[in-house]
Amino acid sequence: MARTAIVTGGARGIGAAVAKKLAADGMSVAVLDLDAEACEPVVEEIRAAGGTALAVGANVADEAEVGAAVDRIAAELGAPTVLVNNAGIIRDNMLHKMSVDDWDAVMGVHLRGAFLMSRAVQPYMREAEFGRIVNLSSTSALGNRGQANYSAAKAGMQGFTKTLAIELGRFNVTANAIAPGFIQTDMTAATAERIGVAFDDFITMAASQIPVGRVGQPEDIANTVSFLVSEGAGFVSGQVIYVAGGPKD
Repeated sequence: MARTAIVTGGARGIGAAVAKKLAADGMSVAVLDLDAEACEPVVEEIRAAGGTALAVGANVADEAEVGAAVDRIAAELGAPTVLVNNAGIIRDNMLHKMSVDDWDAVMGVHLRGAFLMSRAVQPYMREAEFGRIVNLSSTSALGNRGQANYSAAKAGMQGFTKTLAIELGRFNVTANAIAPGFIQTDMTAATAERIGVAFDDFITMAASQIPVGRVGQPEDIANTVSFLVSEGAGFVSGQVIYVAGGPKD
């Protein structure tokens, strides 16, 4: 039976890699981002490989847009029973320089977005008696200088995940979180630019601190998502998996 998956923040980086992997696994994939047009290259790549995908534009922090997007996905692709809450932004700054807007924007996309998306899809999962929710956390949940907002949001994702696992388990719905370490994406490139380091040097420096001796790629996260949303992962729920090339506390 072909499942329908929604991947938020799917236009680029980790989200794009996850969308392509789930499509390769045989799922119909809704690639959701703020701008539907930005999702089209990912959708076209999936279709070119023989998969089924739909580009969807929505602000995950907007209740009405989330509802409309999920309704459309259910109508055009089928009941969504796999959700990957990957949408995220950074507004890095030291606490004394961080604006209320910086705080609210990050909380809105990460936490409010994951809440609204999860709430919107759970009726479909309950009816199907099958569901998989994967929330993207981060090693920044353990604390990271200049990221009070992002760290708090990513720690919050872990508590949210564990609660979903408790509430939805009786419906054969699992919820897990992935906490990536350093992944080579546009977002980490932006961090390098913020601190004034060339991205290649930033990668080399990061790799030297990672036990496996390299930085992560979006595909590393996509492969972990692929397992967590599989039929075979039905007894794994409420977990936070650090995909960081080594142990994290």
